[in-house]
Amino acid sequence: MPAITVADVTTLARVPEPGPTDLDRRVRSVTTAPVGYEGEGFPVRRAFAGVDLRDLDPFLHMDQMGEVEYAPGEPKGTPWHPHRGFETVTYIIDGTFEHMDSHGGGGTISDGDTQWMTAGSGLLHIERPPEALVASGGLFHGLQLWVNLPRAEKWVEPKYQDLRAAEAALLTSPDGGALIRVIAGELAGHAGPRSTRTPMAMMHATISPGAQLRLPWRRDFNALVYVMSGAGSIGPDAQPIETGQLVVLGPGDVITVNGANHQESRLAGLDVVILGGLPIQEPVAWAGPFVMNTKAEVMAAFEDYQKGKLGVIPATYVPHGSLGGATS
Repeated sequence: MPAITVADVTTLARVPEPGPTDLDRRVRSVTTAPVGYEGEGFPVRRAFAGVDLRDLDPFLHMDQMGEVEYAPGEPKGTPWHPHRGFETVTYIIDGTFEHMDSHGGGGTISDGDTQWMTAGSGLLHIERPPEALVASGGLFHGLQLWVNLPRAEKWVEPKYQDLRAAEAALLTSPDGGALIRVIAGELAGHAGPRSTRTPMAMMHATISPGAQLRLPWRRDFNALVYVMSGAGSIGPDAQPIETGQLVVLGPGDVITVNGANHQESRLAGLDVVILGGLPIQEPVAWAGPFVMNTKAEVMAAFEDYQKGKLGVIPATYVPHGSLGGATS
């Protein structure tokens, strides 16, 4: 799991120790993500399955894509499809993905890069492995997160942001036992480079075997911890956690995560994604690729899509296998 690593974490800024009156967030629930398939058939873990939307707010959905070792010809993506009313965040840990949308956004991300797409009023987009990766096969692993937009922001003009792995703020714990990548939001005065319409934070932390990470966390944010790989425990009562589990935490000022003393030999430690955001607390009407406030707005989105009002496939798009190769 490369994402972005540092040879010597002791050179990084350190997250401060929590204060004596800071409250540890306790575990409210632990769920295990079921396995499914997305797009043209790539395997995913449905990280938020079975969790009440009120506990996730402002987040809606998250898939862990892979981790899978593809044989030549096997890598898959998604066909062209629409979105309206929210943002998608695609974070690639291993492998390469191309993105293109009907609003002019697009690019290629790999090994720690992130695509941040604000669907807003609506667009079409496609995500796929590049043609060279389809031919060669290889390791693929990533996350896609859906972030809701409040009513006042659902009709904003679509926007695309591209984040290179090297742009993420990097921090470590007081004892140097954890590497923290700040993808969005702010931690201990260090901000990630993404501009988010909904106040939120997203971190990817690798916690060494036997190490402890205690993160200061905004009291007005919710707190979710998803285990991408490894084993450990969480909260003041050291609730055991393992690969594919999502933890919803209660109120407080501090998130505590511990890496188990013994991990699989292939793992550097416990890898977790830590999410938090300011709850929107508005009605959610959701069907397929559209997330609005009312059923009527969702039906209107389907009608607009059928009428071609959400955009058209760009003329520059070249399907894999066509003369001229892939265009991203």
